[in-house]
Amino acid sequence: MKTPLIDNLQYANFSPKIFEQMRAGGVDAVHVTIAYHESFREMVLNLERWNRWFEDHGDLIFKGTCAADVTRAQDTNRTAIFFGFQNPSPIEDDIGLVEICHQLGVRFMQLTYNNQSLLATGCYEDDDTGLTRMGRAVVEEMNRVGMVIDMSHSGERSTLEAIAHSTRPIAITHANPHWWHAALRNKSNAVLKALTDAGGMLGFSVYPHHLAGGSDCTLEGFCTMIAEAAARYGAQNLGIGTDLCQDQPDSIVEWMRVGRWTKGIDYGEGSASNAGFPPMPVWFNDNRDFGNIRSGLSAAGMVADEIDGIMGGNWMRFYDSSFGPL
Repeated sequence: MKTPLIDNLQYANFSPKIFEQMRAGGVDAVHVTIAYHESFREMVLNLERWNRWFEDHGDLIFKGTCAADVTRAQDTNRTAIFFGFQNPSPIEDDIGLVEICHQLGVRFMQLTYNNQSLLATGCYEDDDTGLTRMGRAVVEEMNRVGMVIDMSHSGERSTLEAIAHSTRPIAITHANPHWWHAALRNKSNAVLKALTDAGGMLGFSVYPHHLAGGSDCTLEGFCTMIAEAAARYGAQNLGIGTDLCQDQPDSIVEWMRVGRWTKGIDYGEGSASNAGFPPMPVWFNDNRDFGNIRSGLSAAGMVADEIDGIMGGNWMRFYDSSFGPL
């Protein structure tokens, strides 16, 4: 089987144009965000929209729920779409909805999105109190049904406790090392070592606020960072999670950061003068540009097997062990 190409996080303004770009770029699977601050019912409406896309563009995309669907995507020249939440809001205060969401096809859920949730503490809170009682119970339930715990937007203590409490490896689907770029959302060496020592996965983000140099980050700098991370944590624990927000209007940034929790504007990783989406680095604009990353990793001295793993093989293995029930 050909090594798959997997992007384990996108929140693009999806359209037939983007689906065609996925195929042009040879992308076999994409984990897409279907909820930020939505209630359960609102999340279901997003599923309805995806079902229509699958119906109307079945020659390009289909719903993925297991690792074998990545192989099916390769065999049929399509892209498998895997669902995830960037906030636990769709499960509301009901642990039973974890299994229902898994039955609906959801395979990843962040325990927080920047703020304190019913489950854990987000990375923008001043005081990280770790997993809550409900958080520990939900981690156990996610382990049981086969939904991956994602701590991309969580605080340090909460992330370390999730790694320790989970009986299955967890993921940080879209972030970079704090030692490379000191963004609040990037992860400490302690977190990344605990994550990877437990068999978890890190997906490297190309979202400019997560990059050293921002929009001016070079491909060489990005790939040299990945090579250093491979030396520190093992290449087998690394993948790509671009956090691609292609074609989204700036109003979506406000929805992502604000939701319904405040009447004000939370500028988050931006600033009051630049609260919208920053320009992407020139070497990655859309799904047709993954070849640049592959070439950059080779130029950074990584060997073919390591590169194949980072570009998708490692996520494929993680899917295979993570998406089914215990």
